[in-house]
Amino acid sequence: KKRDTIFKLINTLSFNLTGTFTKLQTPTPTVRTFSSLVDLGRLNHVAIAVPDLQIARSFYRNMLGAQVSEVVPVPEHGVSVVFVELGNTKLELLHPLGDESPIESFLKKNKAGGMHHICIEVDDIEAAVTDLKQKKIRILSEKAKIGAHGKPVIFLHPKDCGGVLVELEQA
Repeated sequence: KKRDTIFKLINTLSFNLTGTFTKLQTPTPTVRTFSSLVDLGRLNHVAIAVPDLQIARSFYRNMLGAQVSEVVPVPEHGVSVVFVELGNTKLELLHPLGDESPIESFLKKNKAGGMHHICIEVDDIEAAVTDLKQKKIRILSEKAKIGAHGKPVIFLHPKDCGGVLVELEQA
C-alpha cells in the first residue's frame, strides 16, 4: 500500500533540470451534466445493520449518550429499526424481522454488521423515480413503499450508485 502511494506520487511529479520537482499538468476531466427532476435534499440517515438490536441500542444510548428511539418494527421492509438522533441527521440501526428480511442476508455476509445504506430526501419522489428510470438507474421496487418514518421511499440499485445502496425518501 505504501509502495502504491509512492508510485502515485512519482507519477504526478516531474523532475526538471534544475533539480526540483514540479507537479505535472493533468487534463481536467470532462464532467457530463444531466438535466434532472431529482431535487436532492438533506441526508436523512445512514443505516447500519446490526446483529443484536438491543446491544447496539444500548451502546449508542448508554456509552455514547445519544438520544435513541424505541424499537420500531417495519414489517413491509422486513426490519426492526432504532433511530439514533445526531443533531443534523440520524443513524438507523437495522435488524432482521423474519427470515426473509434483506438484512438477514446482509448479516450472513457481514457477521458483525455494518453500513447498509444512505437515505437522502427528495422533494417529489414520483418525479425522481420517473427521471431516474429515464436515466437507466434501476429502482429496486415497482413503486414507492412507506418507510419507517411513514413517508414514501424507494431504493436505488448499488451497482448504479457507485456501490452504495441509496434510499430516497419523500421530504
